[in-house]
Amino acid sequence: MKRITIGTLILTIYALIVFYLGYNTFQWLQTWNLPIHFVLFSLIWFAISFGYIIGKISHKLKHFSMMGSYWFIVMQYGVILFPITTIIYLLLPSQQTIFVVGNVVMAIFLIIFIAGTYMAFSPVVRHKTIYVDKDSGSHRELKIVVASDFHLGLLSNKKHLQRFVDLSNLEQPDVVLLAGDLVDDDPIWFVADGMSEVMKQLKSTYGVYGVVGNHEYYGRKIPLLVEEMRKAGVRMLLDETILIDKAFYVSGREDATNGKRKSLASLKPDNEELPWFVMDHTPFDLKTPSELKVDVHVSGHTHRGQMWPNHLFTGRLFELDYGYKLKGAMHTFVSSGFGFWGPPIRLGSRSEIWSITVKFSKEDIDQEE
Repeated sequence: MKRITIGTLILTIYALIVFYLGYNTFQWLQTWNLPIHFVLFSLIWFAISFGYIIGKISHKLKHFSMMGSYWFIVMQYGVILFPITTIIYLLLPSQQTIFVVGNVVMAIFLIIFIAGTYMAFSPVVRHKTIYVDKDSGSHRELKIVVASDFHLGLLSNKKHLQRFVDLSNLEQPDVVLLAGDLVDDDPIWFVADGMSEVMKQLKSTYGVYGVVGNHEYYGRKIPLLVEEMRKAGVRMLLDETILIDKAFYVSGREDATNGKRKSLASLKPDNEELPWFVMDHTPFDLKTPSELKVDVHVSGHTHRGQMWPNHLFTGRLFELDYGYKLKGAMHTFVSSGFGFWGPPIRLGSRSEIWSITVKFSKEDIDQEE
């Protein structure tokens, strides 16, 4: 009963916001003397504003999902801009005010769309060199490419995945780590669009490894995802630790969405002399891996808010919501992600991959200094 009450309250608030945004948009369109019928406009507005939910009913309704994804742009910035326009109208009530202010808001949305699209589809490579005071056999250094939050599906598509593969291969990595949310809930579009053929093009010396994120759990098709990734040359690590080239360990954790996942302590390697790398999609807890002597810890999930000013919230939710931090002796990385959730735009963040050069032993540190 409590859930129904909360759900009803949320839906009511959402519907009121949709009505407020739609009513003001219709009033602005009227100043252009466009022959738009209110009922027709209302139906279109409803389809767009509830499109993301409608699209979840069936894969055949994918176009509603796409429209609904773009709606999040309107929702995000509409609740910021529209109240300002309302205040201006109350101070200067006239059709001319609606016309001018409405045009300004539309211009702002256009700038947001253009700039955000560019930031989402023009990924960059972040380079970082770190030092780990451990012996890794014959390896004096190791280059690792890290990426997360692809959300591969309808909008973060095959072409965008190709961008990642090309950038990763240019780095000539020894290992590629994919830190969760590889698909956008359901892997159906990864399969249908033949994205595995692109993923197969990834090149590395010791392999490509991945973990699941919260969105894989939302899709409830993890076995299918694991199998498709296997076909694509990606080994998914589900609460397991593997030894690579008898030189370093890589652990992949189930996402925190799985309340029954194994503890990190149970995944700790027996040989503490070798470097230990851990992938955990959501960076909720950095204290535990630091105390367990993890050497390198990589995560994603936060998107760094994806759209300004959401980073103000992620910065408060997580000890590290983006970038690099040395926590004790543990090197911690949180990526803003390569893809995007919802609308294919980024403002205040950038689609990216990390290219991390790991140098081993104190001798390297002394020489660097």
